[in-house]
Amino acid sequence: MNIDNKPGASVVAGAARPAAELEARMAELARRYDAAAPRARVKLAAERSALEAELKSRLDAIDRVRVARNPARPQTLDYVAALIGEFLEIHGDRRFADDGAIVAGIGYCGRVPVAIAGHQRGRSTAERIRRNFGKPYPEGYRKAARVFELASRFALPVITFIDTQGAEPGVGAEERGQSEAIAANLELMAKIEAPVIACVIGEGGSGGALALGVGNVVLMQEYACYSVITPEGCAAILWREGGPEKVAEAARALKLTAEDLLRLGVIDEIVPEPPGGAHREPADAIAALGTAIERHLKRLMGMTPEALVQDRARKFAAMGSAYIARGRVENGGGMG
Repeated sequence: MNIDNKPGASVVAGAARPAAELEARMAELARRYDAAAPRARVKLAAERSALEAELKSRLDAIDRVRVARNPARPQTLDYVAALIGEFLEIHGDRRFADDGAIVAGIGYCGRVPVAIAGHQRGRSTAERIRRNFGKPYPEGYRKAARVFELASRFALPVITFIDTQGAEPGVGAEERGQSEAIAANLELMAKIEAPVIACVIGEGGSGGALALGVGNVVLMQEYACYSVITPEGCAAILWREGGPEKVAEAARALKLTAEDLLRLGVIDEIVPEPPGGAHREPADAIAALGTAIERHLKRLMGMTPEALVQDRARKFAAMGSAYIARGRVENGGGMG
């Protein structure tokens, strides 16, 4: 149970500083469990579960962000390798270049042909630079648009994997039409006459994430985060300060955790992760998301093309309505 023996564990340990005492207790419990007799392990396992639940309850929003950023978390290509058969990756946008920050292609989810698009951050220094740390340029979104157009033409279900701090904000990206590329993807995804399932697997930030997020179903892993801006960016705008306290305050205000977003109707389901995060047991985390994808895909494939498009439109039109209604009640019938 000691997280320090796992790749990227220092990130989680840093994320859970308020729960440092619990981490020490869990490490001690793991040592006792390994040395215990089989009969004693039952009691120790129950104690471990209670400690894991307590640790989870102590994680603040900024702690979740740090876990979501763990470099050892499974990324798009890990999910594709485990869940998608005969994957054929496409490259380039046929206009400018190939963007490594977006992975796109077609393959089989079980026996169902599907279109795939997702962010890829990379792990080694060289790969992360080559993939621009998962921040796509316009050509990345236009590459994704190619598979969305294929999906629309051949009625292929679409599965996307969201994991980016946001789109590349540099001058070159703006010159090549970053905002137009993102807007075009939103329009394309809204019109696809086939099931669309979006999966938030790490950090989903800003329009760079939403460009792959217009789905009939939006799944979100337990320790992932999804927001309009990074906590650091929010703190810099609101307070012109990027100190730890302001960043943590911004993270809480953004309501970026899976529980917050499910309550607000932004996502449809929270997919559980192994205790401590997906990086600790990647195979289990991938399998859990795969099960959720297959379940929703089977249901959505029973709907007509027109119903799928209408369902997507209703979902995004209604987003936030429960929050607005609650605000009116709390303010005596007005939002002021």
